[in-house]
Amino acid sequence: MSGPVLVTGATGKTGRRLLAALRGRGVPARAASRRPGEGRVRFDWTDRSTWDTAVEGVGSAYLVSPSGVADPAPLMIEFVEAAMAKGVARFVLLSASLLAAGGPAMGQVHRWLAGSAAEWAVLRPSWFMQNFSEGPHRATIRDEHAIYSASGAGRIPFISADDIAEAAAAVLTADRAPNADFVLTGPEALDYAQVAARIGAAVGFAVTHKPVSVEELVARLTAAGLGEAHAKALAAMDVAIAGDAEDRTTPDLQRLIGRPPIGFSSFVTDNVAAWTDRRPAGR
Repeated sequence: MSGPVLVTGATGKTGRRLLAALRGRGVPARAASRRPGEGRVRFDWTDRSTWDTAVEGVGSAYLVSPSGVADPAPLMIEFVEAAMAKGVARFVLLSASLLAAGGPAMGQVHRWLAGSAAEWAVLRPSWFMQNFSEGPHRATIRDEHAIYSASGAGRIPFISADDIAEAAAAVLTADRAPNADFVLTGPEALDYAQVAARIGAAVGFAVTHKPVSVEELVARLTAAGLGEAHAKALAAMDVAIAGDAEDRTTPDLQRLIGRPPIGFSSFVTDNVAAWTDRRPAGR
């Protein structure tokens, strides 16, 4: 495919890993972020004046939804239309396992791509393993020896962001666009109590899963800096997990990357320092 790959969300969990994966394959990539610098082009979903420069000469694009936007679908569809007019041919959307085509948020973008884009793919991963090492659970594991959720005993096939990036690289560089969606999972489904036990065994102190109500979870998330709408959406997903909505594994990831997914125990072994190292960042 001619032209570099535009990677939106280039500093995020999957974006920065995708950049490394593409460059490891010798594929030119353009990092796009609201924070320019270090080879990144400035790109802001909500600032249309940044769009043209980001897509100029680009052959394909990896789409990560804007944070803090209550309904991102209209904005993202408008951007894709503008990118198409500039000659961008292929679009790969990062969605979520519980969002089918036509559902809310990314589900709307998914449906639009399927009906309007000549070359597309939608990646629908389950919950990231990195939520424990880089995301909201890290501090509570390290400081409180606890994981809080409203998911009860519901199980989740946690997936590594490294595997998602490899899958994105595969569909972005394939000779032919898949024109399909892929539900991506890790190799096993675990509940939070099992997650806590595995992390605890690795770090040398007991880690406990502490179930909370939906209201308590929303309060915790907003106190951590999330917007209320985002916090409520995440809490609603926990309710779905409690009802076993995520309790399955799929073969889609292995088909895309040609190897088994990274297992949760391997992830824990590789990230012990995230829960035990109290040195300031960069030290």
